[in-house]
Amino acid sequence: MLAGEARLTKSDEDYDWLGPGIYFWESDPKRALEWAEEKVSSGRYDQPFVIGVVLDLGNCLDLMSRENLMYLKGAYESLRVANKAAGLGPLPKNTGKAPDMAGRFRDCAVIRHLHAAMEADGDPFDTVRGLFTEGKKNFPGGGFLEKTHVQISIFNPTAIKGVFRVDETEFN
Repeated sequence: MLAGEARLTKSDEDYDWLGPGIYFWESDPKRALEWAEEKVSSGRYDQPFVIGVVLDLGNCLDLMSRENLMYLKGAYESLRVANKAAGLGPLPKNTGKAPDMAGRFRDCAVIRHLHAAMEADGDPFDTVRGLFTEGKKNFPGGGFLEKTHVQISIFNPTAIKGVFRVDETEFN
């Protein structure tokens, strides 16, 4: 990727909480490395490696904005009605334990539905950005979790303007 010989690929799993896209942690290379190391431990990758990107969020579904959260509410209702009219049965459910609910099947379905609606209107989202609460409590009685992070899903690859290797001193 750094030499331009490989492309970044979209994740397109039904549980991707921000919908299909190329996923990055915003300003958190240490969390990215932890994730890569988890994938090596599970046998999915040979060696952990973290890259950074320069990107233009463009038309961003920023899920830390109340206005954009209202888009999700409308998309859920639209999906629910369309699903019922088509006789498709119940919507997918998020699975896993709160607060992070790792299998975000319903969230993904709603965001896919919203992406499709925005594309049909000629105003597709380039990126989706959200706060993911994850991990154990940071201290007893507190509300902060150890692995909470901001994640970005890049739906439109042209939003990526450059790729770089993250300096390993960023991991300390």
